[in-house]
Amino acid sequence: MSKLVHVIGAGLAGLAAAVQLQRRGAQVVLHEAANQAGGRCRSYYDRALGATIDNGNHLVLSGNHATLNYVRAIGAADQLVGPAQPEFAFMNLATQARWTVRLSPGRLPGWIFDPGARVPGTRAADYLSLAPLLLARPGRTMAQTMRCNGVLWDHLLRPLFLAVLNVEPRDGTAQLAAAVLRETLAAGGAACRPLVARNGLGSAFIDPALRLLQHGGTSIRLGSRLKHIEFSESGPQRAEALNFAEQRIVLEPGQAVVLAVPPNIAHMLVPGIQTPQRFSSIVNLHFAVEPPPGLAPLTGLVNATAEWLFAFDGRLSVTISGADRLLETAREDLARLVWAEVAQVAGLALEPLPAWQVVIEKRATFAALPQEEMRRPAARTRWSNLMLAGDWTATGLPATIEGAIRSGQKAADLLLNEPMDSR
Repeated sequence: MSKLVHVIGAGLAGLAAAVQLQRRGAQVVLHEAANQAGGRCRSYYDRALGATIDNGNHLVLSGNHATLNYVRAIGAADQLVGPAQPEFAFMNLATQARWTVRLSPGRLPGWIFDPGARVPGTRAADYLSLAPLLLARPGRTMAQTMRCNGVLWDHLLRPLFLAVLNVEPRDGTAQLAAAVLRETLAAGGAACRPLVARNGLGSAFIDPALRLLQHGGTSIRLGSRLKHIEFSESGPQRAEALNFAEQRIVLEPGQAVVLAVPPNIAHMLVPGIQTPQRFSSIVNLHFAVEPPPGLAPLTGLVNATAEWLFAFDGRLSVTISGADRLLETAREDLARLVWAEVAQVAGLALEPLPAWQVVIEKRATFAALPQEEMRRPAARTRWSNLMLAGDWTATGLPATIEGAIRSGQKAADLLLNEPMDSR
């Protein structure tokens, strides 16, 4: 008899867990409190733009192996597209300077010795400033670990680490930054090719997974909010029942739970677990305008409000990470401020302001600070049939798509690699 697993939460971590469980022969019931799957990784139709957009501009890299394996498993590998070479275009809005960082395809960083491939104004020796990061100690910030100033920092490292840590990188956890460095720049250009979802996050990560799960026999229950988990009071420690608004499900021997919900919900449902308490926001702005010919699919912005400009079909979009400072700014004022920067980069007219939309995720990620990193729980709990999943758990990575997918797959594997609980 196959193990039956209830996956609570149909965000990316929950979907990754469900897909992994189903592929390994488990019976799966997928519960989601909202009326749609995807969580913080979803697409929706926006009336102001007259187009389907994502709730956030998410970028993955060719070295994100768990992500690429996931999209292959759900039949959506063709939905992630990007340049053929590991290249990143940049513009400094203060000086109008433009440059492109062109990484070497192999593991050897030959690009840092090529003035035409590295950041202008830097020397090959400047890149040695990253070496101490690879030896980062627990509880240390990036500023306590490496040099966080100069041309290389301002024109390449800060934009990259701000995007992945979602806090001011100088204050961010050095160990998380080091983990990203090992899997990207230190792994060579083959791991650094930028990829985006060409038809949106829903088409790349969510809808194909739901189709695969449904075809494989998974029961998908949307609008199913978990209110309470009953735990054993004596004998083996295990979750014994799940209480939803209109149903109580008893967990028989051999049945288990993957809890893939936001950290504040997990904190309420699971006694005694620590979860991150501080969060950082991300603001995305979308403008309904066709990208001009020659504009790079992705451009890093220096000395600008936004850090990254994405060129999609019929739309220009920007991402502002660590955006708490902007949460009280009037949306139209923010749209006009950012459009002035976008128009400058793209060579477009400042007026009229095109149709626009501001999308704010106030609790987009846990704040990747040393004290918050210490609060991330492991996937395994003290209850034998309950595992945690989510980008906020101890994945060893910041709160990224790659981290979310790895967490779901790990939770699934931990359950299935242990002997079935027959007690």
